[in-house]
Amino acid sequence: MGIEDDVVPMDDKAKRMRDLLSSFYSPDPSSSSTPANATSTRYATLDTINTTSFDSDQYMNLLVQKSNLEGLLQRHVEMAAEIKNLDTDLQMLVYENYNKFISATETIKRMKNNIVGMEVNMEQLLEKIMSVQSRSDGVNTSLFEKREHVEKLHRTRNLLRKVQFIYDLPTRLGKCIKSEAYADAVRFYTGAMPIFKAYGNSSFQDCKRASEEAVAIIIKNLQGKIFSDSESIQTRAEAVMLLKQLDFPVDSLKAKLLENLEQFLVDFHLDSRELMVHSADHDELSKQGKSSDSSPVTAHGASTHEFVEAVRAYRVIFPDSEEQLIKLVKDLVTKYFEATEQQIKQHISSADLLEVLRNIWTDVLLLDEVLPVAALPDFSLEVACVAVKQYVESSFSRLLLDISDALTKIQCRPKEGVEETYSLQAALEASKKAVIQGSMDVLLNFRQLLDEDLGLLLKLKGLIIDSVQEGFQDFFRKLDNHFLLLSGKNILPVQGQGLSEGFQADIGLAGLVLVMAQLSVFIEQSAIPRITEEIAASFSGGGVRGYEHGPAFVPAEICRTFRSAGEKFLHLYVNMRTQKISVLLRKRFVTPNWVKHKEPREVHMFVDLFFQELEAIAIEVKQILPQGLQRKHHRAESIGSTTSSRSNPLRDDKLSRSNTHRARSQLLETHLAKLFKQKMEIFTKVEHNQESIITTIIKLCLKSLQEFVRLQTFNRSGFQQVQLDIQFLRTALKETAEDEAAVDFLLDEVIVAAAERCLDPIPLEPPILDKLVHAKLEKRLGNTPISP
Repeated sequence: MGIEDDVVPMDDKAKRMRDLLSSFYSPDPSSSSTPANATSTRYATLDTINTTSFDSDQYMNLLVQKSNLEGLLQRHVEMAAEIKNLDTDLQMLVYENYNKFISATETIKRMKNNIVGMEVNMEQLLEKIMSVQSRSDGVNTSLFEKREHVEKLHRTRNLLRKVQFIYDLPTRLGKCIKSEAYADAVRFYTGAMPIFKAYGNSSFQDCKRASEEAVAIIIKNLQGKIFSDSESIQTRAEAVMLLKQLDFPVDSLKAKLLENLEQFLVDFHLDSRELMVHSADHDELSKQGKSSDSSPVTAHGASTHEFVEAVRAYRVIFPDSEEQLIKLVKDLVTKYFEATEQQIKQHISSADLLEVLRNIWTDVLLLDEVLPVAALPDFSLEVACVAVKQYVESSFSRLLLDISDALTKIQCRPKEGVEETYSLQAALEASKKAVIQGSMDVLLNFRQLLDEDLGLLLKLKGLIIDSVQEGFQDFFRKLDNHFLLLSGKNILPVQGQGLSEGFQADIGLAGLVLVMAQLSVFIEQSAIPRITEEIAASFSGGGVRGYEHGPAFVPAEICRTFRSAGEKFLHLYVNMRTQKISVLLRKRFVTPNWVKHKEPREVHMFVDLFFQELEAIAIEVKQILPQGLQRKHHRAESIGSTTSSRSNPLRDDKLSRSNTHRARSQLLETHLAKLFKQKMEIFTKVEHNQESIITTIIKLCLKSLQEFVRLQTFNRSGFQQVQLDIQFLRTALKETAEDEAAVDFLLDEVIVAAAERCLDPIPLEPPILDKLVHAKLEKRLGNTPISP
């Protein structure tokens, strides 16, 4: 037995109930009568259970074919739940319908009670209406003739009034002309125009002619107002509108009115400049509670309002003139920012710039309300970008100028050493303050721009951040170039000018170079890190520049630049001081005739000049550079220093002989000894301290001295004079130079070079040499020795 045999057929009561519900709730009642077999079995699906053509037997057969036992049980549970829900919904529906039936029954009962007696009232009302109608007909019949007569008299009275108005029109127009009430005159005349058109050539010919003469005067006066410079733009616009009402061709006046508007724009621009100059004074007056009715701000507001109203009126009068108006308002905004740029060139503060931008933005919003098609906010944004960039550039230019002013004060060297020392030290401190404090002030001004909630600046925030970062990068690049410009001034001698004159053309240049060297170190080690921290804290972000261009501010690159600049200026200072001393040494050895030189009696005076230059150098470096580590390289500690030509016992013994042939043989042995001794490093890296600078200058001067000696030819006395001078230098420089071994080596080389160029290289006896050196030392006993 299959499952189909177990299906219980639906009883008649259930079918009847289903048909009743289907016929009541179906959108198409006729569809409920469609036979169940109307649907083809080949299109039957499980979804037909909700249709009017549902066949239970067919549905069960299809369900048994498509579902297993578990699916049938699940479908049974689902259908039982649905049936329960439907029964509940049906019960609720029956209850609701029952309530509606009860409510309808009660309503019918109340209506039935209220209708009782209404027919009597309606009959009484009808009788009264008929009585009123009969009486009204009697009144109309009795007053018909009089009513027609009254209406005729009323029409006659209105006509007489119009005729009287036409006759009085010339007089009215004359009174309006005297009182300059041109709007009333135009209203009167335009009201009489239809009568003049109909009867102007017959009955009212004289009135028409007199009125036209008065209107001609009105037109002339209105034209005078339009072309009068004393009248406001609003008054001229009203005159144009009145002329248009009089059918006067106003297109010819359009160009003239536009010209007057442009002239007003020029005057308005001057007022805006005055506003920017006196905005700070207006703020003070406002704080003190003083009246500012005549202040520039009040005048500025009135001018702006007048211009806005003029643009509005012009746009109404000439609807096709938007292009000219757009050009005018854009010219106004452009002139605003041109005036702002002029103020920026005068180095206004950030507060003043904010006040100016706030006033401009307020006017832009006012104009944008009147002429939105001009898109003034976007245009102002484009123009403001240029002004903001110029303000950033101006701020950094001012900072560069302050640093330059602090440095160039060194150029005028005072006569006294103490004052000069203070000048270098003060210039360095002033330059450091100008760099670090000036940079912080610049960042503070820019931060005020970012903190302002002005709509214009909020849109420019990214541009300001990128401009500040690019500005610092460009500022330090320009500062480095400016340092090079200052250091390169008068370094090389002018053509046809001596070396001495070229190097002394700018006395304070060497001190300036030394200050710039130390200032470069300060920028690298102190200024750049602090500025980087401030930029990272308040000016990070941006994004207008674009990632393809890389970061705008690169601290590492700036540090490398000024590290290199510091070393460069330090070497330049050493070279400048060395060259100046070399001029002195050159004069010493070029001037005398060494072949005829007399026997030495004392140390030559060039040694005193040499030590004076060293003392001046020591005064400068002590005020600018720090002290270094005490690393004295004595002669006994220096590698290879004991093997120099001066310290060779064999050479000492042979130099003391009187035989010239033996002396020359000693020189040959000295050269041979140099080949086998260990090479000594003379010139080391120059460091930023006092000892390194002074020692390097001494080494270079001694090397120059050796070269000058090699270019001369000496007799015995000349050689002995050189020996005496070098021996004194050896004693005096012992406490001055940091690398004593290298200095001794260079002094020995000078003696050897003099011996090589000597015709009879016989040295002084040691007792005589010591006596002359001690005599010179006693003379210099009162002088302050050079100490690092």
